[in-house]
Amino acid sequence: MGERLAFIPPMIPKLVAKPPEGEHWIHEIKLDGYRTQIVINGPDDIRVFTRSGADWTSKYTGLVEAARELEVKNAIFEGEAVVTGVNGLPDFDALQKAVHSDPYATILGAFDIMHLDDHDLRDIGCKARREFLFGIIKPNSRIQFSEALPGDPKAIFYLADQAGLEGIVSKRADSAYRSGPTSNWLKTKSFTVQEYELMGVEREPGNAAMALLAQPGTGNYVGTAFITLGRDMKQRLWQRVQEHAGRPPEGMKKRPATQWVQPGVKLRVKHLRGEHKYIRHASLVGFGDEES
Repeated sequence: MGERLAFIPPMIPKLVAKPPEGEHWIHEIKLDGYRTQIVINGPDDIRVFTRSGADWTSKYTGLVEAARELEVKNAIFEGEAVVTGVNGLPDFDALQKAVHSDPYATILGAFDIMHLDDHDLRDIGCKARREFLFGIIKPNSRIQFSEALPGDPKAIFYLADQAGLEGIVSKRADSAYRSGPTSNWLKTKSFTVQEYELMGVEREPGNAAMALLAQPGTGNYVGTAFITLGRDMKQRLWQRVQEHAGRPPEGMKKRPATQWVQPGVKLRVKHLRGEHKYIRHASLVGFGDEES
């Protein structure tokens, strides 16, 4: 009898501006969800882990039941747990709610397998591993195979962007599975630039400065963005913050390191595309009243 399988720290793709060219890459849609790993040690010992290794088995009852239907002795495989919205696309906000309220709401877009039936597959190339994975997945299951997309990578990314998807992940077909950051897997994300209103600036010692942002017109809080402007633009931002100093908006939680700003300061913000309650992976790119 082999050793009991346990969580494997995941392989982390490098973020790039455009997908790589060449026949030795395979490309998949990057689903907007939670990176998830399923570890099977027999039908009565199935656990589900987050990217960081937290045990979320109780939050993914539907995935556990789907994994129990697989005809395997033991296995470790991974994918992206998602909840689809009314448009059929992954809905990240719905996923965040579901993991706390509905353990049957998620499906898994499975994309890699590291162990199968007492065999360690990590030294086998990515494309070959995916063939093993495809071979064990059942039709009409909550666990679905993440298909590779044929064609020109620029065209694939363009179509993903136009469809409102998060982006694509490109993987070297011959790459072994190695935990941690890697350039053998690359992710290209879809970003957009929108205008928001500055609510305040948070400057905690030892941390990057963050801009607190609101939806123009409504004043509703939409999240934060890193202040990564050049020196000149950063100085002009601090000047505007001083000139428009204000009080904390009603209903906002106390943030001791925040200097609040009166409504009226507009900023252009680059952030991940998609329908989310709060903007994600956001950074300032300029002022709303200035050309880019």
